[in-house]
Amino acid sequence: MYEFTSPFQSPSGSPIRELFKYLSLPGMISFAGGYPASDLFDVQGLDVAATRAYRTPTRCLQYGPTDGLPELKSQLLALMGRRGTACSNDELVVTTGSQQGLDLLLRIFVSPGDAVLTEQPAYPAALQAFKLQQAQIVTVPVDNAGLDVERLSTLLSSGAVDAPKLLYTVPTFANPTGGSLSRERRVALLKLAAKYKFVIVEDDPYGDLRFAGEKLPSILELTAQVEGSRNWVVHFASLSKIVAPGLRVGWMVAPAEIARRCVVAKQTVDLCSTPWTQATVAEYLMDGGLERHLSRIASMYGVKSQALCRELRAQFGDAIKFHPPEGGMFVWARIDDVDAATLLSCAIENKVIFVPGKAFFADKVDPFTLRLSFAAPGVEDIKEGVRRLKRAYDEALAVQSSSVQS
Repeated sequence: MYEFTSPFQSPSGSPIRELFKYLSLPGMISFAGGYPASDLFDVQGLDVAATRAYRTPTRCLQYGPTDGLPELKSQLLALMGRRGTACSNDELVVTTGSQQGLDLLLRIFVSPGDAVLTEQPAYPAALQAFKLQQAQIVTVPVDNAGLDVERLSTLLSSGAVDAPKLLYTVPTFANPTGGSLSRERRVALLKLAAKYKFVIVEDDPYGDLRFAGEKLPSILELTAQVEGSRNWVVHFASLSKIVAPGLRVGWMVAPAEIARRCVVAKQTVDLCSTPWTQATVAEYLMDGGLERHLSRIASMYGVKSQALCRELRAQFGDAIKFHPPEGGMFVWARIDDVDAATLLSCAIENKVIFVPGKAFFADKVDPFTLRLSFAAPGVEDIKEGVRRLKRAYDEALAVQSSSVQS
């Protein structure tokens, strides 16, 4: 009946958001969505910042500059400096969440059929964006030290992938694995980008949520050590995971030539991100609210992560394999003797949900993997949720056994 464009003739929605219908069920415990803990939102601090912002109501209620309110950009430039990277005003663009930054970047770089590299497993919304842009998705596996850069080097040198435009990675506390790319691999990746001239898309929503181990420099920060590499890195950051997702404030740092084109693309999308929330965030950052808030949430996520890992070991023993994260929001697990789809079906009946690993693969799906988010539930809910997951596992084993016997 309707003549939709090719990508939208039979589009598939987010596999994670498909699970949200279960959140409203009474008594459901969710390890599914990557929601920050709402009880840890700095409600009072943001309320004070919003009140200060609205002292200039016309600033909040009028259209703003497409690249962001000057006072917010000033605060974000200072924040990036504290994170180890100096950047200029024309390199920073405020976005409506970092996901918009990715969308803008794909608009200006990727034509149908262009090759885009991505770590695997990977953030599903990024995979969804690549598919809708009709990119050729080429996957690079990850291990305990993050993206397998040696495998990537072989892939590029062999000519197996033709002139990739971008490489997408969440190098610090990755979604879904929770792992981090080692410093050595970050440097090696920068050298490959400079050599083969592809843009590294560094998505960094979780970097401030470290609760164990030593801090790693961002890929953007390490460009100072690799000659010519700064031109090949676009860095995304956001307040969604570290302050509140409802603010919808993210930003990108990119070479000015890229940033300028993203601003033009953004003008056709939303004209500008909401000035009211931008002004609120500017006041919040100016008052030091973020620094006061970060230690609290990172510490609490450490407690929750430990609770989840302890309970998984206690309930499942050797049947489950995972690496405890040093930060972020996720535990990536593998249960060899039951596929995650069967487990999820039984888990829903036991009032607990998670995300099957299939959602994070562009190809070569591992059906025995699952992602568990420890951020949103409380410690007691985490313990009870894992006990329910173990009951679901026992039921799933019985379902598989009866299926084989029949």
